[in-house]
Amino acid sequence: MNVVISRQLLAQLIGKMQSIVPSKPALPILVNILLEAIDDQLIITATDLTVSMRLYAEAKVIEEGSIALPARRFFQLVRELSSPQIKITTQGSETAEITAGSSFFKLHGMHKTEFPTLPDLSNTPSFSMPAGKLRELFTKTSFSAAKDDTRYVLNGVLLQIANKQAIFTATDGKRLAKVQTEIDIDPAFKESHIFPLKAVDEMTKLLESEEEEAYLSLLPDKASLEVGNTTLITKLLAGQYPDIEKVIPKKSLHTISLHREELIALLRQISLFTSDLSGSVRFHFTKGSLQLTAASAELGEGQVSMPVNYEGETLEIAFNPFYFIDILRHIQEETVHFSINDSYNPGLVTDSAKSLFVIMPMRITESVNVPEKPVLA
Repeated sequence: MNVVISRQLLAQLIGKMQSIVPSKPALPILVNILLEAIDDQLIITATDLTVSMRLYAEAKVIEEGSIALPARRFFQLVRELSSPQIKITTQGSETAEITAGSSFFKLHGMHKTEFPTLPDLSNTPSFSMPAGKLRELFTKTSFSAAKDDTRYVLNGVLLQIANKQAIFTATDGKRLAKVQTEIDIDPAFKESHIFPLKAVDEMTKLLESEEEEAYLSLLPDKASLEVGNTTLITKLLAGQYPDIEKVIPKKSLHTISLHREELIALLRQISLFTSDLSGSVRFHFTKGSLQLTAASAELGEGQVSMPVNYEGETLEIAFNPFYFIDILRHIQEETVHFSINDSYNPGLVTDSAKSLFVIMPMRITESVNVPEKPVLA
């Protein structure tokens, strides 16, 4: 291999995939990135066997070839160099010579054949949408996913496709987020896929451009995202996702309009008076008013209020304030709609974009607020 590439571009590309490289790899080769010089392109690949990333960059290829180099050490070296161009050549199959101006280095690597082969997802069912839109769908749901739940499928985002609709859902058993959008795909295509959270996090990083088109290709056990010069491939989580429809309230006795930013501000204030033993805030609805209260023996107590369009009988319900703030942060509209029936059943937050969020209440007692029961048992 003999290739010349911009140092700034190379540093940008390999820096982009550092989070893919595992710190505790299942195989020694996985701490490396694969460099391939082909047809005036330098192709760079990283994988942890679950999530893989491949980047394509324009380069001057004098001689085609490939080598796997230690990712973090190579990135540190490229980042510290000052020459505008870097020349990478290989001597044999396991050593790279790196020349930058008057500087010269030899870096030991591994043969390409040691590196895992990425699956080919071309000619598979796919759809596209603006990158900013896909990023919004993932971020509006992934915050509700579980992080280390023994029900493995909850540690990801569910994508359901049917009738040309893409529905994204995530839950940790205490809250649930669901959004949907129309897509251009064969109306007969109907499948469900569960994306692991690490893959979702990496995808949202790639989807920064609002207008650039993003292409999502799907197989039963794998999916790929293609944006610009980057392809990300992930294994999907296997298993049956719980029936989430049964926990989404279908009818509500009360629907209240809430000013989103005002409520966030009040929840932040009142959450300062919650503790591990009493980690909830009481929502006290009376005609035309919402009062929020919290108290703990260690910290003291607080009370705030705001006007609302509530007209029913006095109603008190308790929620985890941080879960409620999370929901409100992922809505961009000035006003949200909050629907409830009583003190014991889930609350429903919706906006005008067909987004819905379910949050379970915490049981109220005279002395302490008991931790909430899960949405999905």
